[in-house]
Amino acid sequence: MAIHHQTLAFIFGLLGNIISFMVFLAPLPTFYKIYKKKSTEGFQSLPYIVALFSSMLWIYYALVKREGTLLLITINSFGCLIETIYLAIFLLYAANKTRLSTIKIILLLNVFGFGAMLLLTLFLTKGSERISVIGWISLVFNISVFAAPLGIMKRVIKTKSVEFMPLSLSFFLTLNAIMWFFYGLLLNDYYIALPNTLGFLFGIIQMVMYLIYRNAKTNEPTQLKEIGKMSTMESSELNHVTSGAVTEIAIEDPNGQEGHGNPKNITDSHNNV
Repeated sequence: MAIHHQTLAFIFGLLGNIISFMVFLAPLPTFYKIYKKKSTEGFQSLPYIVALFSSMLWIYYALVKREGTLLLITINSFGCLIETIYLAIFLLYAANKTRLSTIKIILLLNVFGFGAMLLLTLFLTKGSERISVIGWISLVFNISVFAAPLGIMKRVIKTKSVEFMPLSLSFFLTLNAIMWFFYGLLLNDYYIALPNTLGFLFGIIQMVMYLIYRNAKTNEPTQLKEIGKMSTMESSELNHVTSGAVTEIAIEDPNGQEGHGNPKNITDSHNNV
């Protein structure tokens, strides 16, 4: 007897929840390090702010749509909780300048940005039109996030080193994208399915690149390797219904004063419902 589409969707959504849950917990070593050193060092808050905004978007979309969205609500509710905890720890140990800039971004994106979108969609749209508008906003936002892996792939080609792109992370992010793609497809929800096609494609490309460059020799400077390790620790922040998020790493000033001198900014990537 054929399995009903709703049952299959539930299975894929449940698997997506499990994988996304693990991906959400991936930054724990980063924040344990921050806690132990009582400093955010060169780590940046942007990936966690973006992940929080993404989870907020998907929860709003799920609440408006209602039908077949329970699994979106469960994982993104956890996402909102864990990202809020990450950001609270970050703000607690960040230098004053970094703390201020983080608060500004949170207010701009997660408070005023999300609030404006919420009010506009509530008062200017209704019914299926509201679902479409929120769906398109979520889709476009997550597709824009998927451009981020291009940075890490460019670095792998340039340095011929896959140290910045661990196979296990690429594999789980690809698997995550597959789960949510089929979840959206089986529910005929293309706002969920379409962004994850990019997640799947980028994941496959990254795994192929890993196989090509895994044995390549490189004389890469030690400092750049350290930056790569830091980016890897943060690169797991994704949109967990989709799979990729932007990671921005700031190299600290040689004098050890965060936010002073001429820090270099390296934008990295990777994608959570």
